[in-house]
Amino acid sequence: MKLRRGALRAALGLALLPLLRPAGAVEPISLGLAIAGAAASALTGFISYPRLYCYFRECCLQRHDHRAAVALQENLDRKLFGQHLVNKVVVKAVKGFLNNTNAKKPLALSLHGWTGTGKNFVSKIVAESIYKRGLQSKYVHQFVATLHFPHAHSINLYKDQLQSWIRGNVSICPRSLFIFDEMDKMHAGLIDSIKPFLDYYELLDGVSYRQAIFIFLSNAGAEKITEVALDFWRNGRTREDIQLTDIQNALSVSIFNNKNSGFWHSTLIDRNLIDYFVPFLPLEYKHVKMCVRVEIESRGYAVDEDILTRIADEMTYFPREERIYSDKGCKTVDAKLDYYYDF
Repeated sequence: MKLRRGALRAALGLALLPLLRPAGAVEPISLGLAIAGAAASALTGFISYPRLYCYFRECCLQRHDHRAAVALQENLDRKLFGQHLVNKVVVKAVKGFLNNTNAKKPLALSLHGWTGTGKNFVSKIVAESIYKRGLQSKYVHQFVATLHFPHAHSINLYKDQLQSWIRGNVSICPRSLFIFDEMDKMHAGLIDSIKPFLDYYELLDGVSYRQAIFIFLSNAGAEKITEVALDFWRNGRTREDIQLTDIQNALSVSIFNNKNSGFWHSTLIDRNLIDYFVPFLPLEYKHVKMCVRVEIESRGYAVDEDILTRIADEMTYFPREERIYSDKGCKTVDAKLDYYYDF
């Protein structure tokens, strides 16, 4: 960067020469050409410098992998509540993948849990850690099953379109991020059309997919996750005692055999192409209060503890007897705040 700045200063110095020298000391036309050439050369080199160019226009691989991993860790620590497994697994998986210069396959994460537990929120944080524009980045691609693939009779068309979209975008940017929401509503067999892109191929038709990231979001398996969490609670153990090994195998089997999971008998699971099944635990009363507090502060208001408690109390909880977990997680916190605060 110092060399670039030096070249720019040199060009500006030439531009000031006519002001410092007597008028008849140089030939005006030749000096003008020299000044124009030097300045153009310096400015062209300066503007084409990658970091400056990417300051004005979004670039593929916009953030250094180390910076992306740090941003991911900081945001999850600060904004995600009650999901120690998610924090640990997602950070480890994404950080390791971004820092691996010789990945053998794309990264594939499958996020599972009840609505409102943070699946969309985490995928948003992953996108923002890699690209400044986050979900608005042209290198981040979201698919919603009920919106983009609504008709079962068009599944073959969807397969062709999905393959073409992934192939085209990875060709433009190897570090493309693909997010598939509502996997539990996706037609069985559709997701298997992207199996070649997730496999251990060095190249497919001249394109490498090994730097791409795929994230799948689903409610499927939430019952199994809750079952494990309840067992720990009833046995007097904390949710932080739950380890990934306590859930992951049972979760993958449950999803594979669930006809409504989108992964029903999927080759992605059968061929072990999903790197991690990430369980989102149901949120407790204390986590709902954390969500309310952060939302109030994000709107620039002082926290009213009475309102905070009232909002958390208004949420419904399950199981019916124990009332431990919020059945909507933090999903409706935003709407409830609109009711209590005069915005």
